[in-house]
Order: sequence, then structure tokens, then C-alpha cells
Amino acid sequence: MSSQNFLKNMRSINLWLKSFFSDNATILTREFKLHKLEERPPHEATVTKNEAILYYKQMMVIRSLEAAAGNLYEKKMIRGFCHLQTGQEACAVGIKAAMRPTDSLISGYRIHGWSYLMGLTLLEVIGELLGKQSGGSNGKGGSMHLYGKNFYGGNGIVGAQVPLGAGVALASKYQKTGGVCFTIYGDGAAMQGQIFETFNMAKLWNLPCVFVCENNGQALSLANSTVEASGISKVETTEFYTLGNNIPGVLVDGTDVITVREAAKFAINHNVSGKGPIILEIVTPSADSFNDSSDSEQKSKRKDPIVLFRKNVQKAGLMTEEDFKLIEENMKKEVEESLRRALEDVEPGLQELTTEVYSHCLETEVKK
Repeated sequence: MSSQNFLKNMRSINLWLKSFFSDNATILTREFKLHKLEERPPHEATVTKNEAILYYKQMMVIRSLEAAAGNLYEKKMIRGFCHLQTGQEACAVGIKAAMRPTDSLISGYRIHGWSYLMGLTLLEVIGELLGKQSGGSNGKGGSMHLYGKNFYGGNGIVGAQVPLGAGVALASKYQKTGGVCFTIYGDGAAMQGQIFETFNMAKLWNLPCVFVCENNGQALSLANSTVEASGISKVETTEFYTLGNNIPGVLVDGTDVITVREAAKFAINHNVSGKGPIILEIVTPSADSFNDSSDSEQKSKRKDPIVLFRKNVQKAGLMTEEDFKLIEENMKKEVEESLRRALEDVEPGLQELTTEVYSHCLETEVKK
């Protein structure tokens, strides 16, 4: 064994022993790759028992929510599109864990988990998917159009949310709120012209904007090698974190929630210190990889963020098998109860056709 590997193993053993004498533990983060940065996110992070429980709960809720949504979509009970975040739970939970009350977030169309994390109830999310009055948008928005405090959706046009995110960051800077805007987009939008135009303006005005490319290797439903002519699309990442010209970037392993959390904290600190925008490319599994019959169950487990987090916190002594089982049972019941209530709810009435269109509705009656 080399001296480098020996020291690494001793360090891991030391962290493991320390975890049993407190309610927190030090967990090693995954490797980061940097673009135009001298500083980097930390190699290790402290995680408390309460944080571990919270993150596991949140990831399990999103996984259960998306399983329910997938079933409803197969039964044709959800109209239009239904884009799932299965396998991308660590990205959402990790970023939310780093966000402060003054920070904002805007995303594309894969937003069920984001909506829940940003304050909507499960009933509001599921109700909206089913087009029911109890939905977060009163049943009028559907899968891609949910909103909340400091949460600007939910946008159905690929990439269109990125300029809007820069606008939210501009408002934050103008109003001196101290907040940053996490602007989420997928690898399918990453080569659009409007993205690069937004990068330019964000850097020109030094906006407090964290651009987050969720790279699941799929542009909607096509592998990115079929939609990009970069010549580097055969590798796991197409290096979107390096494409901001004068904007620095970080490549992040999106299967590890603590790694994502520390990268997001690093990005916030970069913003608030006056250094301007930054790009995080978070590489995640795709929902298809959990359903593809050609992908073995063992291979899926190796990249499943929930399985990996469970292994890490159990090894660190923060959670037990009993903790996991209790959380899983409770979260399943919570999703099932919200689903039951949403199914029993009514669809929005005709009066909803004229609401939330103008700030002062010009016509209150619907002509039949």
C-alpha cells in the first residue's frame, strides 16, 4: 500500500471513530473539478444527525412523489408532459440545504421536487399534476408551472428560465437584499444562444447568480451526443462548467448530497463576496437509468443518491436501519394521503379562466 493510500485510510478510520462520540460527523466530499478558480469547495464537511435525518426525509419524499407521479402518468391521469426528478434528488436537496432565506431559485420543467423543497405541500404538487383545485396553481398550470415564495417556477420553454434567473439576480442586487438566484437548467439547454448571452450580461453587471446545469446526460429524452457537436460528448461530462468564458465554474458529483451542498455554499460565498456569477455543472443519473431494463439493478444502486447517502450516514454513525425504515414508512404514508386527497378533489371551476391573468381582472364573468 502506498503512503498516500495509507494516510487516506487512516483519515477515514479517524473520522469513523470520531462520529460515535457526538451527534455530528465529518464526511468526505467527492472530487471537484475547477475552471478559473484558485479556491475550491472543501474536501470534507460536518453533518449533524438532524441534518442527516432531514436530507434523507427530503430525498425519500421526492423519490416517493415521483413514483406516484409516474404511475399517474402511465394511467393517463396527468395530461401533457410529466418530467421526473428520479435519481436527481441529491442535486435538489443539496442546493436547498445551502440556500438562505434571502436566496431565490428558478428552474425548467423538471420541478416536482423543487416545488416541494421550496415550500409547496405535497397536496399542492400532486393536486396540480392532476389539474385539481387544490393544486399550487389552482390546477391551471400542470406539471411544469408551480410557484412559491422565492421560487419562480417551473418554465416549459427549454432554457427560457435562464435570462429570467439573471433578472431575479439583478432585482436582488438592485434592491440590496443580499440574496443570490440559483438558476437551474439542463444539459439540453446548455448550448443555446440565450444561455451565453445571459452569461455575458451576468458577468458584465456582476450579478449574484449561480448558474446550475443539471447534467443527466439526456436532452429531454435524447442522449446529449445526439444534440451536441462538441466532439467531447462521449465522456461523462461535456464540460459545461467551462463554457462561461470569464465566469468560473465547478464540476460537481450530483450523486452525493453533501458534495452538492458544499458546492452550493461555495457558490453563494463566491457571489456575496462580490466576485459575480459562477457555474455549477452537477452530473446526475437520469430517471431513465432507473427504469432501463438494460441497466442492471446493481449498476443503478451504485449511482443512486439515496443508497449512497444512506451508506455514508450509517457508516458515520448518524443513522440506523431503524431510522431509515421509520422515515420510509412515514414518507410513503404522507405521499399516499396527499394523493388520496388530490384524487378526491374537484377540478377548477369556470371562474378560474379569468383569474390570475391580469392584476385587475377585466372580465369576471365567463360567457357560456
